[in-house]
Amino acid sequence: MNSPEKANQGSLRLRYIKLCIFFSGLSVFAQLYLFQPLLPMAAEQFNVTVGDTSLLVSSSTIGMALGLLFFAFKADSYSRKRLMVFSLISSALLTIISTWIPNLSLLIGIGVLKGFVVSGVSAVALAYLTEEVYLAAVPAAISMYLSGNTIGGMSGRILATIAAGEFGWRNAVFIIGLESLILGLIFWKLFPESKFFNPQKTDYHQKVKQMKGFLMNPYMLRLYFIAALLMGVFVSVYNYLTFRLEAEPFSLSHFIIAFIFLMYIFGVFGTMITGKLSKRFSKNNILKSFILLMLCGLCLLLSENLYMVIFGLGIFTLSFFAAHTMASQMTALHARKGKSSATSIYWLFYYFGSSILGSGTGYLLHSFSWNVFISVLVIAVILALLLATANTSANTGTT
Repeated sequence: MNSPEKANQGSLRLRYIKLCIFFSGLSVFAQLYLFQPLLPMAAEQFNVTVGDTSLLVSSSTIGMALGLLFFAFKADSYSRKRLMVFSLISSALLTIISTWIPNLSLLIGIGVLKGFVVSGVSAVALAYLTEEVYLAAVPAAISMYLSGNTIGGMSGRILATIAAGEFGWRNAVFIIGLESLILGLIFWKLFPESKFFNPQKTDYHQKVKQMKGFLMNPYMLRLYFIAALLMGVFVSVYNYLTFRLEAEPFSLSHFIIAFIFLMYIFGVFGTMITGKLSKRFSKNNILKSFILLMLCGLCLLLSENLYMVIFGLGIFTLSFFAAHTMASQMTALHARKGKSSATSIYWLFYYFGSSILGSGTGYLLHSFSWNVFISVLVIAVILALLLATANTSANTGTT
């Protein structure tokens, strides 16, 4: 039930919530993928293969997956604000520390730890918004958070690429870490404390029972594997496209490559499009259509024409975000009870797909060619399409 004390449109409290939740998304995703455009430099620095350096990205997403699994059980045991503040500041400090780490293995280890602690924000941000914000204002607040995620991922990659080209990749990492620390301190100062939540003990037996039920449900399991496959393909493309664009026949500079990540703007459009289409069409049909469109965009990345590659990347990015938005909504809607457990498993598969496929395809690219690399990703997307085709729209939820 709505309370007059909840943050409403026009209130100072809601403005602070929206600003800070935007900053939190900005910080989390800038840090999570900051190494993505720096992989060629790191490979040269440590004299290792493409696949080895991709672990700098995958380590953070593995940590994120493990953290989300942990917080699926423990998030409600902590103050919402304190958990998010701890996550933002500790992750920023770990990013800053990464600047001086001389060893690749240790840097990967720090990445796992950073992903784990930063997952605290993702674990409770949406719960905080639904608890503290007046019902009519919740969609706008969630949009601010998701926009922060997308813009953080995009701006972090662009800033890291430009800074690395000018000052070296280590200084680029330091700049992102310092920026994230400042955002974390602003969040600490301005983000309102919870008024409608008190830490509570977790019913572990109930949580395990719910998760087991979702993992044994064919409909949900197919959605989870779709999330893993699509995210793995998406991260693979953005991990290694820099290598492709630096080489012949493109031979682009770091500065130009940085702006390739502006394609993330299409992700925002993809998220918005699904909201409009879902009012007119079956959710599963929308999901299948965007997976098919993602496949088309992926095939265009085989081209040696730069404009065709950019066009294909735009289609690929838009359709990924649209498909991911649809799959995550279908997961939450199908789970009538235990929504937090259902979505926790979704994110777990999502980030493990990012880690496993994102690194594995790097070794594939190193051993073979760009065409073979794209062909394997095409197979992964086709598998996701087959899973979506097998998932008929369900009329009843699962507990």
